[in-house]
Formats: sequence, structure tokens, C-alpha cells
Amino acid sequence: MDKVAIDLHIHSVLSPCGEEEMTPNNIVNMALLKEIDYIAVTDHNTAKNLPAVLAVAKEIGEGICILPGIEVTTKEEAHILAYFPTLEGALELDEMLYQHLPEVMNRKEMFGPQYIMDENDDIIGEVDKLLISATDIGVDQLWETVTSIGGVIVPAHIDRKSFSIIASLGFIPPELAVKTCEISKGESVENVLKKYQFFRTYQFIHGSDAHQLEDMAEREYFIELEDMQRQTLIRYLG
Repeated sequence: MDKVAIDLHIHSVLSPCGEEEMTPNNIVNMALLKEIDYIAVTDHNTAKNLPAVLAVAKEIGEGICILPGIEVTTKEEAHILAYFPTLEGALELDEMLYQHLPEVMNRKEMFGPQYIMDENDDIIGEVDKLLISATDIGVDQLWETVTSIGGVIVPAHIDRKSFSIIASLGFIPPELAVKTCEISKGESVENVLKKYQFFRTYQFIHGSDAHQLEDMAEREYFIELEDMQRQTLIRYLG
């Protein structure tokens, strides 16, 4: 078993709340500088910058692994991280999510740009709908969809008083068969377990939820994996 440093919750410039410095090259190279082994770029309700992120990591070669992911906002306004072993799985969910976003257009002067980039950090497009909106997909439907594509869901920042599954529902529905929950950078597992006894049945990961480069995790959060294959990490999480 290998001890693997992770940060599985990072936003690119495609998320309207992500700083413009959060380009594919900057994210991957910052992860290398911080010696993070495994990262996931999880933009709000979209995967459209993942092709560029994966291309950058492939060009760099060894030293960084990328898990395709999306941070989904359900109709209950719970933030749920969806992870996939393949880019194709993430893009399939991306296409579905766009259809389930409300017809609310992004106002970048208010919310920030939603830039789609290539592997050279050139802007090749923008997403028109506001990506931080809640979809009309329920948590249960999201779980069914993600698992049918071969992915896994991880409730995001469950310790927060807003935009968490606990803040929205008050509990994690047992039929979702969730194995792993994410807690915020800086929060401790011990504090979470003191507040919510029923969380003792889950395992936890930390995520930085970084919207700027300096907020990405240092080499501080670890899990143990048999190898660095994406499917191995998916099995660990789910």
C-alpha cells in the first residue's frame, strides 16, 4: 500500500467563483510544486475544462494523477462531488447537467467568467448558463446516474452550514450507499464526529475547495492505495 497525498476538490477558472489564475497549466504545476500525488478538478456542474487538465498532466508525464470530477449542486442545494474513472464518464454527466440547469445566464461582471480553456491555457469558449445555480436533479437521482456511469459520489464539505447535504437534508439517505464524505480544509474528523455521531460509519477525506492557487492543499492529506490507477481510487471512495 502506498501513502498518497490528495486534493480532490479544486476549481478552475470555469467555475465563476474560480480566480482567473486557475488555469489548467497553473493548477497542474502548482500540484506538482506542492507534491500532491492525486488531484481532482471539480468545477461547478461542468467538466468542460477536464480535457485540458488531463492533456497538461499527460504532457508533463509522471508525478501527478488526475481523477475526473464535477461538483454538482442538487435541487436540494447540496454540493455533491461526483468522480469517474474516465473522462468520458465525467463528460456524460456534464452533458446531462447542462440540460438540468435553469435558464439563468451568467453575468460575469457579477459572478465572474466561465472560461473553457485548452491545454495551452487559451480561452476556447465560455459556458453561458450560470454554473453555480442548483440543478433540478435530486440527490437520489444523481446517485443513480453517477453509479450507472461507473462513478461514485462523495458529499462535499459536510461540516458546513450551507450547501452541504447535512445543511440541506439533515442526514445522508442510507439508500445512497455513500462510503466517503469530504470535510473542509482545516476541519478535523474528531470535531465532525463530536457533532454527528452517525458519521462514525463513514470514512473521510479532506478537500481544499480551492478557488485560487494558494488555497490548494499542501502535502498534508493522505490516503493509502494499492496503486495509482483511477479505478483503485474510485473503489476506495465508493
